[in-house]
Amino acid sequence: MNDTLKTEAYLLKDQLITWRRDFHRHPELGFKEVRTSGIVAKHLADLGMEVQIGIGKTGVVGVLDGGKPGPVVMLRFDMDALPIQELNQTEYVSQNAGVMHACGHDAHTAIGMGLAQLMVKHRDEIAGTLKFVFQPAEEGENGALAMIRDGVLNDPAPEVALGLHVWNEAPVGIAQVGVGGVMAAADIFTIKVQGKGTHGAQPHRGVDAILLSAHIVTALQTVIARSVDPRQTAVVTVGMLHAGSAFNIIADVAEMTGTIRTFDPIVREQILQRVKEVVEGTATALGGSATIDIKAISPATVNDARVAQLVRETASDVMGAANVSADQFTMGAEDMSEFLNRVPGCFFFLGSANPDKGPVYPHHNPRFDIDESILPDGVAILAGAALRYLNGER
Repeated sequence: MNDTLKTEAYLLKDQLITWRRDFHRHPELGFKEVRTSGIVAKHLADLGMEVQIGIGKTGVVGVLDGGKPGPVVMLRFDMDALPIQELNQTEYVSQNAGVMHACGHDAHTAIGMGLAQLMVKHRDEIAGTLKFVFQPAEEGENGALAMIRDGVLNDPAPEVALGLHVWNEAPVGIAQVGVGGVMAAADIFTIKVQGKGTHGAQPHRGVDAILLSAHIVTALQTVIARSVDPRQTAVVTVGMLHAGSAFNIIADVAEMTGTIRTFDPIVREQILQRVKEVVEGTATALGGSATIDIKAISPATVNDARVAQLVRETASDVMGAANVSADQFTMGAEDMSEFLNRVPGCFFFLGSANPDKGPVYPHHNPRFDIDESILPDGVAILAGAALRYLNGER
């Protein structure tokens, strides 16, 4: 069956590329995927599926009932782009100024549409139901949770969830299917530093918010180095710092924003506490003050061992066992975790970098692109894994 699915998936290659390039030309930010979701919804409806729109604001759900009764498999694809000005010079470069598919969600959406088209052909062989979930706002806005709150995990409730991410940290032809925690939990923090402004030539009359900020940034690096068990994995990063208004003024306020990445919930709580103590204590020691606000973005993405094994076996059939690895681990975060926290499943990586063709830039880079030859592999792996699960390999 996998050979048949692979052959049929490769027959869709040109169509997959056409869809992907169309989405790439017309990227839309989170919760604004009106054009994208409209195309997806029409495609699913034209295939004869039961379609719901407006789930999680701009999300789309398509339900395909098989020819025989059985469990429900959910297949998830994210649709949103990023606020980045594209610097590529391809014929499918973004037409929306300041917005770009710099993470591969255009590819995911195309794969989902191709998968839907393929599975309709095999409807009679499906012992159960396939639930296609096209999700908005993955990029830091937790569109997954928005869809969950709108009932995406009900009527019908999935027994297992599958998803994938094209991955420019791995070469084309490689699939990475890990077990357990494969992507980190993410939190965002905002620190507001309060000093006392004065003339730049009279620093003794004020409290320098920039100097306070510099010490806070440095002190935060001790949280991982000296407060976390070295056997654990975690990151604290300050990504933005804004302060000052002129060369000769001691700044009275500063603001920093950054992220915390963890896998273990206990380690996360420990880091949150230490970050708060370090920020407030450092500012106080230097004569100022600071407040910190921490917002959870998404939990860790955790693959179920049984489902991951099924996906790995399917990927081996499609791509060859030598090209499938369990080495899947990154401090990046994904709100697919919200689904996998509630439904066992697997989220895997599909290598998409190809130095010979040009796509080598990392995700979220203005020159990001992928080797589109991987699109049929994504369709074939998801199709094979879903059918094997529905037909009793679980």
